[in-house]
Amino acid sequence: MKHRTPIGIALCCAALFTGAVHAQVTVKNDGKWRSLVGVGASYTSGNSDSSRLNIDAEGVRATDVDRWTLNGRVLYGKTDDTTTDKLFALGARYDRNIDAHWFGFGQGGFLHDRPANISQRWSAAGGLGYHVIATEQTRWDVYGGLGYSYDSYREPTIVADELRSSYGRMELLFGEESTHKLTDTTSFRQRFVIYPNLSDTGEFRSVFDAGVAVAINKSLSLTVTLGYRYNSDPGTGLEKADTLLVAGVAYRIE
Repeated sequence: MKHRTPIGIALCCAALFTGAVHAQVTVKNDGKWRSLVGVGASYTSGNSDSSRLNIDAEGVRATDVDRWTLNGRVLYGKTDDTTTDKLFALGARYDRNIDAHWFGFGQGGFLHDRPANISQRWSAAGGLGYHVIATEQTRWDVYGGLGYSYDSYREPTIVADELRSSYGRMELLFGEESTHKLTDTTSFRQRFVIYPNLSDTGEFRSVFDAGVAVAINKSLSLTVTLGYRYNSDPGTGLEKADTLLVAGVAYRIE
């Protein structure tokens, strides 16, 4: 019997994820960019050869009145010379405070996900949010708005009861997200967003991300993140739900 040896720092399950690093980027209202880069990888050999690489990056620039957030993800995996994961995602968001509690936001994103049959997904949205809690230990925001998403498919598929090579739709957006400083070295971060489809009533997408980060020193953190994606109408022959679990390390750049 062949010997199989797992090597690496990540456990990856499935392939639809568009979130960012779940260690907390240092946020200071001084107008300077600060960023975080996370890496997770796995490799097995023996009866089956497989490898996966996940890279996340996030940058934040904040002042007393506004905030820019940029994020990206690359996920690539192969099993026995067959590509099982191939994802590339970019996102940007701008938040501007209206007063001590209310804020406005605008965001946009791009996604390529080969296993999900998405050649390109372009999305944009905007709306209003509310700072429910804003302390050094805990930050919790809720928000809602209106957006538009356009999908281009690698292979034509049946979506909204028609065979399509692309599909655009208006969407609502309702979300909440929070960060929690549990100890001097441990932080927790989560986000949940739902996108009801206005063009095909009853259909929706949802996104949930959560992660724990434990600081090793000022620059390095150990991270465990969970991502869950649900699409009520993903197309013919595709699963509605995708999950990704990653353990890795994150490097802070300040």
